[in-house]
Amino acid sequence: MSEGARNAVSTTARYDFDTVIDRRDTWCVQWDGVADRFGVDGLLPFTISDMDFETAPEVLAALRARLDHGVLGYTTWQQDDFLSAVAHWYGTRYGADLDTGRLVYGPSVLSQLSQLLQMWTSEGEGVVVHTPTYDGFRKAVLGLGRELRGVPLGDTEALERELARADAKVLVLCSPHNPTGRVWTEAELREMAELARRHGAAVISDEIHADFVHDGHVHVPYARIADAGDGGVGDGGVGDGGGPAGGRWAVITSASKSFNFPALTGSYGIIGDPADRAEYLRRMETAEGLASPAVLSLTAHIAAYREGAAWLDAVRAYVTGNLAMVAERLDAEFPELAWVPPQAGYLAWIDLRPLGVDEEALQRVLIEREKVAIMPGSVYGAPGFLRLNLGCPRSKAEAGVSALVRGLRTVRA
Repeated sequence: MSEGARNAVSTTARYDFDTVIDRRDTWCVQWDGVADRFGVDGLLPFTISDMDFETAPEVLAALRARLDHGVLGYTTWQQDDFLSAVAHWYGTRYGADLDTGRLVYGPSVLSQLSQLLQMWTSEGEGVVVHTPTYDGFRKAVLGLGRELRGVPLGDTEALERELARADAKVLVLCSPHNPTGRVWTEAELREMAELARRHGAAVISDEIHADFVHDGHVHVPYARIADAGDGGVGDGGVGDGGGPAGGRWAVITSASKSFNFPALTGSYGIIGDPADRAEYLRRMETAEGLASPAVLSLTAHIAAYREGAAWLDAVRAYVTGNLAMVAERLDAEFPELAWVPPQAGYLAWIDLRPLGVDEEALQRVLIEREKVAIMPGSVYGAPGFLRLNLGCPRSKAEAGVSALVRGLRTVRA
């Protein structure tokens, strides 16, 4: 066992992440819906980005207590228990002083993205994203009749060329980035913010993976960058300095990814300009009819942000062990890959191009012979890569990487 895996085991002793929980026949997209994407039932899935772990016991206890109350009527997110919990999380996790008056709510991060794109773009206009691209972004942008403009990750010149186009209205960030797990540095975020302001493009930063940044890397909330650029509170704060004069921007996020309760729905955002906030809320509450959020989502968010930090640190350490195990196996079998774990998240983004394997041939072997479902890179616009979900017990992670190794050997032979 590698040192990273040993450290992860000692860190997670308080919680049980090794026990396999049977998720079949629970209407689970990853397990029960595998045939929808791969055409075959019964595959061992490493696909959609949710985890096979129970959520934090503190969250489950809060949900049970709320259910015991027995009344599940209409509710509001604009109350201090929720708002102060979000502010507490930003203060303790990111050292940011959050102005809760800037918060908005939505049923999901992608729903918020769709609403903001409708506010800030018109049909046929350009939306810039980094490639490879999370497929949910592509579906949202193209589904609204906007033009998706991809720029290679880290290519600042290409980014400026796209933003300089007259009809480029929005830059959508994934921070940290999905599928690669890259954590943007403060300098990179400041450069992107400046390019967007210079060319009059709004910025929407999806930060749903922010709480899963691994040791040695630091997530910088985009609100802090935007405020500093707009003459707001600057370092350490997330105040109310945003506005059209300095560039439109929004952060969209949720606790559901890191604490593994996406089925409860629910997300929140920070919108820089007061007029934009008011317009967003008007659309959600009237045009979309979404004035009342799911009460169990609010309950879960409050418990996660108030009481769940220890569990999150433990599950992140456990996943670090999974990633270290995969790195060890791949290095032993295919050293030419030189694979290193991602900077954030539980998704292993693996560049298989040095092996010269055909993606379609590999997928056939993985599905038909190895009976596993692993997301091909072409889903994200990057053929030759794989995205392997390691948010799971160690035994499942080991089965997945073993199947991948055998599959690669077969295709290469």
